[in-house]
Amino acid sequence: MITHPEKVLFPDDGITKGQLALYYEAIAPAMIPHIRNRPVTMERFPQGIGKKGFIQKDVSKGFPAWLERVEVPKKGGVVHHPVVTDTRSLLWLANQNSITPHVWTSRAPDLYHPDICVFDLDPSKDDPEMLRFAALALRDFLDTLGLPSWVKTSGSKGFHIVVPLNGKTEMGDVEAFAHRVGTALVRANPDVFTQEFHKADRGARILVDTGRNGYSATFAAVYAVRAKPTAPISAPCTWDEIESGDVHPRSFTILNMADRIEAVGDLWKDMAKRKRSLTRAIATLKKA
Repeated sequence: MITHPEKVLFPDDGITKGQLALYYEAIAPAMIPHIRNRPVTMERFPQGIGKKGFIQKDVSKGFPAWLERVEVPKKGGVVHHPVVTDTRSLLWLANQNSITPHVWTSRAPDLYHPDICVFDLDPSKDDPEMLRFAALALRDFLDTLGLPSWVKTSGSKGFHIVVPLNGKTEMGDVEAFAHRVGTALVRANPDVFTQEFHKADRGARILVDTGRNGYSATFAAVYAVRAKPTAPISAPCTWDEIESGDVHPRSFTILNMADRIEAVGDLWKDMAKRKRSLTRAIATLKKA
């Protein structure tokens, strides 16, 4: 049961908590296979996005007995992250005013071997041509390493490029691999890419954020709603749509996603069938 479904979470658009829950209920069949058993960090906005929200990782009280959690070691203790296993648990998150679930790149019970590698392209300015070039350059570079990639809108400023993995590589090695890919992109296109984390040091360049791959790091879950005006969705798209410029980072919203799914289905449904080992790619980058 969703409490206070009439609560307005997106004041500029009049989108309510009830509408958020209905969206997550409708998208659950496509979304859950991609996020099942990944530790979740909730981005909660009890008073809507017009007020400051907060991040919650630990769920130690106030949760239903049926909700599954995973105990994650941290310095000095543990964190009990909720995990999504079915529609009911996804709706529980929505009922906590958790607009965006952020998830790990690994799944319980094996938290130390990711099954995806994530690259977050974060532009410094609104430059669709540069962003498109950057996404395609990253895709092409991964192709040279024998790694197929999938893309989704971030629902914010950029794109997320994802490589499905066979789960054999340790998390630290995946993170190091991603960083080397970023370094190679910066070397090849220094006017486009940067690895400078601080915005003041980036200039007009696009950050290749590879930090999403570290222990306890997260990224916006596929099909997640973002806490921004129009309620944009971090949704899968095709490389053809990137090449043509038909899709931008906020193309899809809570109001048009039903039509999108009806038209194209889950564009990531076959991603798990293309899992790859990183062994050869890591060796290639070390030689470069």
